[in-house]
Amino acid sequence: MAAKEAAKKKGRARSQSQLYQKDGDGVKRLNKTCPKCGPGMFLAKHKDRETCGSCGYTEFHGKK
Repeated sequence: MAAKEAAKKKGRARSQSQLYQKDGDGVKRLNKTCPKCGPGMFLAKHKDRETCGSCGYTEFHGKK
């Protein structure tokens, strides 16, 4: 049973509806888009970086 528990991922996956926000008559994207892949791919937000799952593009956030 410990193997099954170790295989579980921490955190929650975000659904597509959580990536957009209704803005009047239009729609606003909440995450940045990947500059390499184009407007169809979002950058995933991590603790210290934002990454593209398709091409691997990464933007690191510096210490404040």
